[in-house]
Amino acid sequence: MKPGTYGDEHTQQRRPWVVGVSGASGTPYAAAVLRGLLAAGESVDLVVSRASRLTLLDETGIAFRDAHWREDLAAWLARGADGKPGTFVADVDDVRYWAAGDLAAGPSSGSYPVKGMLIVPASTACVAGVALGLSKDLLQRAASVTLKERRRLVVAVRETPLNGQTLKQLVALDEAGAVVLPASPAFYAGATHIQDLVDFVAGRVLDAAGVPHELYRRWEGELGGSRAD
Repeated sequence: MKPGTYGDEHTQQRRPWVVGVSGASGTPYAAAVLRGLLAAGESVDLVVSRASRLTLLDETGIAFRDAHWREDLAAWLARGADGKPGTFVADVDDVRYWAAGDLAAGPSSGSYPVKGMLIVPASTACVAGVALGLSKDLLQRAASVTLKERRRLVVAVRETPLNGQTLKQLVALDEAGAVVLPASPAFYAGATHIQDLVDFVAGRVLDAAGVPHELYRRWEGELGGSRAD
């Protein structure tokens, strides 16, 4: 091996964001985050839980299949939050898909190089599993690995109301180093369509990950500024 060969390969090594989609309602949030990551030139490793497939089918009519994941993902990302197909165009070439039951997958190991993990949306069952370190599937295992390796973990919890046990688990995740980010849209950015509200939450997830985007209008300290256009 020539001097510097390993370093050159290591420098060029792919370092994706792991995106975990759990079974909570809110698949448009996940789609917006995925589009935002890809638009920013980021690589993505995708994990779709078994429960989230049912939610995706219910909310979009798309059946997410392991054998046809690329086709199904492209159809999902092309759909707007209002359910209209063909609203967006997304290149999914730099997405790698891992089945939720594959506990030998790359993201299950701390030696697998990733930038961090975004769970969007995060159900209360997912929150509990990660907080307790259950690792019952690849999504939970990848999140546990992210925490133990001190990488960025953003948990976009989507549930209301929250009971005391879930609140304690969210505090535990915060104390472990995760960013707890409730999927709570704001209105100061001048939202006029459902997609605007979805993009606000997705944008805040990307903000927490340090990924640049233009998904929403930022606050600039001017009251009524969003109505000036």
